[in-house]
Amino acid sequence: MKTVKNIIILIIVLLVAFAGLVIAKGYSKYLEALKQLPLEEMTEEIESKENFCPISEIPQMYIKAVIAVEDRRFYQHSGIDVIGIARAVITDIKTMSLSEGGSTISQQLAKNLYFPQDNTPDRKIAEMFMASRLEKEFSKEKILELYFNCIYYGSGYYCIYDAAMGYFNKKPADMNGYESTLLAGIPNAPSVYSPKVNPELSHERQEKVLSSMIDCGYIDQAQKESIVQQRENYNW
Repeated sequence: MKTVKNIIILIIVLLVAFAGLVIAKGYSKYLEALKQLPLEEMTEEIESKENFCPISEIPQMYIKAVIAVEDRRFYQHSGIDVIGIARAVITDIKTMSLSEGGSTISQQLAKNLYFPQDNTPDRKIAEMFMASRLEKEFSKEKILELYFNCIYYGSGYYCIYDAAMGYFNKKPADMNGYESTLLAGIPNAPSVYSPKVNPELSHERQEKVLSSMIDCGYIDQAQKESIVQQRENYNW
């Protein structure tokens, strides 16, 4: 019995030591990333893009759709959503999948800007530190603006302006409800949900977006049905 207890204690000590090492490496990676590209320079780099789209020119329907499906507690957390992570873990356990990631929009922005090719455990820690820093430095609206202008929308479109023009031949400000909610679902898996590649899967993802918007109180059932009916006007 004593031997078992000692083994358990040893395992706990090793796990704590490993966690401490990962956190330390993650923090170091976060500091190094900031040193190489300070937030101010990063912001200027994105804003200087030819097709940069200010948030004032992005439809509220699209903004609400993204928040609903990607990070419904966006306005409540400070970069890391513990409740969202717990909910994602429970959902993944119930569905026996990894369908829910738990990353906030701020974390996704941090990864896209600073750690796009890094999938190590310490990268996740660095991403969390960076997300918290983004929340301290920028308003929620600025974080959304940067996010919309740097995420991948599939089919070769790397910002919301290019995606709106490429998919709908419209500027973001002119997107309707169908277009806004369809586009909001694509970045989760761009190569899968691009309507030019898989229109059926794109619409399945759109259903998820619309259901999430109803859960958040952004739209009602009648509005959802109206948006779905618009699909017949598009030939993918």
